[in-house]
Amino acid sequence: MSIQTVAHINFRGDARPALAFYQSVFGGELVLLTHAQVYGTTDAAEADLVSWGRVVSPEGFAVMAYDAPASRAYDPGQSPFFMSVSGTSNDEITAYWDKLKADGEILQALAGWSPLYGMLKDKFGITWVLDVQNNGAH
Repeated sequence: MSIQTVAHINFRGDARPALAFYQSVFGGELVLLTHAQVYGTTDAAEADLVSWGRVVSPEGFAVMAYDAPASRAYDPGQSPFFMSVSGTSNDEITAYWDKLKADGEILQALAGWSPLYGMLKDKFGITWVLDVQNNGAH
């Protein structure tokens, strides 16, 4: 038996652009289903919201996202979670970092206690931790 854990981010209307952005950063396949497709929503303001979305890359990156409808309480809070991306190559992690920081806020510069470590908040308010594993590979 095996399981897979994937972060599932809740948004209020930003799931589609966020997933498209994450696909532009990490590559892979983007799949979206709307509230109209899944729930039969006919309200024009919510029909095209994402009820289920996912980006999966061949390198192992995966994330899911959802748009909470107006009828559901939504409070993203203050840094309720971090997305963590670890790799074995400084170049790979730096490339992801450079894309994620676009219109975002650097919380800790990419450097640090491992061969490479940094923290940023992207333009959708999601905090990301990126690091290179301390195994000697660069």
